[in-house]
Amino acid sequence: MNETTAKTNIRQIISANSFFAGMKEDHLEFLVKNAHFTHADSGEVLFRQGQPAKCFYLMISGEVTVGVPAIQGPILQLQELAGGQMIGWSWLIDPYRWDFQANVVSTAELIEFNGEAILAHCEHDNGFGYELYKRFTGLMSERLTSARRKMMDQWEAPGFA
Repeated sequence: MNETTAKTNIRQIISANSFFAGMKEDHLEFLVKNAHFTHADSGEVLFRQGQPAKCFYLMISGEVTVGVPAIQGPILQLQELAGGQMIGWSWLIDPYRWDFQANVVSTAELIEFNGEAILAHCEHDNGFGYELYKRFTGLMSERLTSARRKMMDQWEAPGFA
């Protein structure tokens, strides 16, 4: 697939995704210019807790789990994400390091966005930055609430909800 075709396909995919719904055309165009298709095989680690976060992803297909690595024992799986869902917000928040670990469960096709370029543009174009912050903070709230519930379900300590 040539670059023009790839960018057209990326534009179609993100334009149809609810996360990007209602964004201005010039904002979408900037995102498209700073995105590319990528692939991750089953068993791969998409990102590791503590490593520099320089991107974010839109899943097209496959399955990825997000969790917290334990000092000993298995990773605490907090969420399972699939096609159409966004992955990653650590690129947006100082110190720009991953807070979680993402493991590919089944082969994933993704769109990877250049978080560094997009963050720099957020600083330059406050309208664009505000739009992204609103969308990502909503996503963070939703995901952290879900993670809290999952941890409490697994912990099962009396008196906590």
